[in-house]
Amino acid sequence: MTITNEDQQQIQIPGHKHLRHKSLLQSDALYQYILETSVYPREHESLKELRELTEKHPWNLLATPPDEGQLLRMLLKVINAKNTMEIGVYTGYSLLSTALALPSDGKILAMDISREYYELGLPVIEKAGVAHKIDFREGPALPLLDQLIKDENNKGSFDFIFVDADKDNYLNYHNRVIELVKIGGMIAYDNTLWNGSVAAPSDAPLLDYIKYYRDFVIELNQALALDSRVEICQLPVGDGITLCRRII
Repeated sequence: MTITNEDQQQIQIPGHKHLRHKSLLQSDALYQYILETSVYPREHESLKELRELTEKHPWNLLATPPDEGQLLRMLLKVINAKNTMEIGVYTGYSLLSTALALPSDGKILAMDISREYYELGLPVIEKAGVAHKIDFREGPALPLLDQLIKDENNKGSFDFIFVDADKDNYLNYHNRVIELVKIGGMIAYDNTLWNGSVAAPSDAPLLDYIKYYRDFVIELNQALALDSRVEICQLPVGDGITLCRRII
């Protein structure tokens, strides 16, 4: 399922005038307060450059919002992450956020179906001096994950895994990355409130792409709630992010 040009013209995040305001908060003013008070003053100059570059792109709604990037950076530092993975890159705001938070010898295995958008952000990442931390792989993530799992040395070797890709494969990703993240490590799933549609009536009028992925997101949320291998916390940051800490 792809976002059509018609969908693109219709897309509006509820309560917000601009796509870059990717938040479930119902007040523009409150969200802007958070950005201007807590996020932008601490945003690295390279992140700001990449954010502003991405805002000019037609598909800017795919980008990780800056407040979520801030959350990721703090999480990575709190858990002392060093070996990480990112599934779904786009222009790389979350990737750059991660790279800046990791120590100098930290590593990110980054996967995306296409290198095209990653190339847009790569000059900014290189200028930030963190490109050496990134191992970018182009193509579908599932075959690569299956390949990683075949090597026992990879199991339990990742401190943190961020998933922001095709929602219809979220459960497939979970069933694989749960083997790759270490006990005590964390998996983060983005867009788990899916534009608020997860709480909408089944007959609610929704854009085609929202409607198509809605049931997959609901399925993931239900599965995570029942998965005894992880502790979970779902946060209304950005479009919803669910943190899973592996415990067994």
